[in-house]
Amino acid sequence: MWALVALLTMAQAAPNPHLPAATYDSVAPVLPKGLRNAVLIVSKTNGWRHIEHIPHSNTVLADIAKGLGRASYATENAAVFNDEQLKHFSVVVLNSASGDFLTPDQRAAFARFVGRGGGVVALHAAGDDSHTDAWYTDTIIRTRFTGHPGGNDQFQRARLLVDRPDHPVMAGVTLPWSPVDEWYAFDADPAARGMTVLARIDEASYRPGAKLAMGRHPVIWTNPSTKGRVVYSALGHLPEAYDDPNYRRILVNAVRWAGKS
Repeated sequence: MWALVALLTMAQAAPNPHLPAATYDSVAPVLPKGLRNAVLIVSKTNGWRHIEHIPHSNTVLADIAKGLGRASYATENAAVFNDEQLKHFSVVVLNSASGDFLTPDQRAAFARFVGRGGGVVALHAAGDDSHTDAWYTDTIIRTRFTGHPGGNDQFQRARLLVDRPDHPVMAGVTLPWSPVDEWYAFDADPAARGMTVLARIDEASYRPGAKLAMGRHPVIWTNPSTKGRVVYSALGHLPEAYDDPNYRRILVNAVRWAGKS
């Protein structure tokens, strides 16, 4: 009996892999030699951890960088956000990096990176409501995540509408396109706050629910007010998303565009 109670207690106390304890890194990683104009892939998690897609999407992103003729380095050590090491990269991909994962000094280094023209490709949870730092939210998101459908409606097929087919990030996307994903909603259209919306969801094509309906519902946008090129995509909860030819094309385009190559 006591053995059973002990086992049940241990099971109840087991940590939730989706909610790791928040940590802040102070010792920078050792970078491979020869990195230049490389792609930094960061999946640091101080909020919800997307254990479903991060391993696969990190592999896909490294393959994309290779296809663009660029080296890449994937890490969950946020101490890489320092002036000396960021000089080796032209693009930072925030691959569902969640929570306020940067210390003030690391955030300042990231801001300087963008200020001198470094690119940012932020994906899925990099735009959720676990990010509260003012510089980050103003630069990367400029709106506030309010939720996504749950239960049986968490993953739905929805039709994507491309507002800016002329933009390099959307080049080569084949329409009609109705991927299955976890569709984020936001408190306001980021276009009203100065962002350039590239694509949105047709809300008539899925069930957002009354509380999450936005009317005009953006899911991919850029920040035209920064010296560095910044693009955010809310897509990508499921690992299969990164094998979708259209989404892979968008990711290739985004890394190329943000890296000015």
